[in-house]
Amino acid sequence: MLEPTPIDNIQEIFARQRVCFNSRTTRSAEFRKENLVKLKKSILEHKHLLYAALEADLGKTMEIVDLAEIGGVIHEIDFALEHLDKWMEPEKVPTDDIVAPSNCFVTHEPFGVTYIIGPFNYPVNLTLTPLVGAIMGGNTCIIKPSDTTPETSAVLGLIISSAFVPDYIAVVHGGRAENQYLLSLPFDFIFFTGSPNVGKVVMEAASKHLTPVILELGGKCPIIVLPDADVDQTVDQLMFGKYLNSGQTCIAPDYLYVHQDIKKLLLEKLVERVKRELPEVNSTGKIVTARQVNRLKEILNRTSGRLLIGGDVDADKRGFSATVVDDVDWDDALMAEELFGPILPVLTFNAIDNAINLINQHHAKPLAVYVFTKDLIQAERVIDHIQSGDAQVNGVVMHAFSPYLPFGGIGASGMGVYHGHYSFLAFTHLKSVRIVS
Repeated sequence: MLEPTPIDNIQEIFARQRVCFNSRTTRSAEFRKENLVKLKKSILEHKHLLYAALEADLGKTMEIVDLAEIGGVIHEIDFALEHLDKWMEPEKVPTDDIVAPSNCFVTHEPFGVTYIIGPFNYPVNLTLTPLVGAIMGGNTCIIKPSDTTPETSAVLGLIISSAFVPDYIAVVHGGRAENQYLLSLPFDFIFFTGSPNVGKVVMEAASKHLTPVILELGGKCPIIVLPDADVDQTVDQLMFGKYLNSGQTCIAPDYLYVHQDIKKLLLEKLVERVKRELPEVNSTGKIVTARQVNRLKEILNRTSGRLLIGGDVDADKRGFSATVVDDVDWDDALMAEELFGPILPVLTFNAIDNAINLINQHHAKPLAVYVFTKDLIQAERVIDHIQSGDAQVNGVVMHAFSPYLPFGGIGASGMGVYHGHYSFLAFTHLKSVRIVS
């Protein structure tokens, strides 16, 4: 059990980070790159501890950890090291007649003391990838990992303390009380990943200090399958995207919305794959807490849909089997909120315009929209008519791994974007500079 960080210690860390930032130590490109290298080295040195911790907390395999946790962060660091010098250069812009004669530039100024609130579902990637942004932006940073993944949070503390002095980057442990205290402090920037309900709390607290925020939230992401879709490809992507990390992925397909002409074949193949590849109650990993297992079971018990496979639970081991439920309506219990678990509700449509309208009516502005079809014109039309944070055609989830693509939500699924250059922009202020000739 991790001991919460005492409030007095938190207060001292914050004050010392303010001093550190005001000293301008964090500003140079050399300092930023040096500390990105330190972060990478510390992650790799603690890799085996991360394997054990993530297996204990979430049942993740080494392969998944390498792909979705450690690998994602290392890729972001390497990308930042390659491009940071260029990103930091002042950008000369044209001088408009009204401000002539002068030279005009856009510079990137660090915010200051920043706060990153990490989630439980990808506790390494979604905590340390924002940290990469904070470092390359020239900020100091306080990190609070999730208290529901204690083993991983402990290792994150080791990674950070091995690489940095707390005056620069520090980890604070604890739960709601510690987070409330942290949110009361006048941070210069806050980055939060988690649920919309907690996101509202973060935004309200930030408003008291007019602190800018990025909120990475979630929502019910649809996977829309048109009648000409490649069935095998669609099933492959469903198996990967829906059941990865027991469905505890903010960009996982939350529900399957499939054309009636292709539904029977698709579901037959999907159920067969689940039966063959995910036969055990814990085949998809671990649900984060027994409470969340019970939440999922209670929702499943209230569905009016038809259970095709799954529904088995092992609360003691936090297991919930890969589950598919057909004949679900919009007013079903499974469609009330983001499931964040390995349950796939299946809805049917016969006209794409009607499908688009119903998605926009019931679950507008999801974090991601996935469309499967061979007709790219039709796919682009669907994407264009459904507002979402991100979108993919004939694929799921993997857009979040590219440092060239901005990642973030819209409306209830979040605000602000990051990854790659967008992380640098997220953690800096665009400052206009005019020099009179």
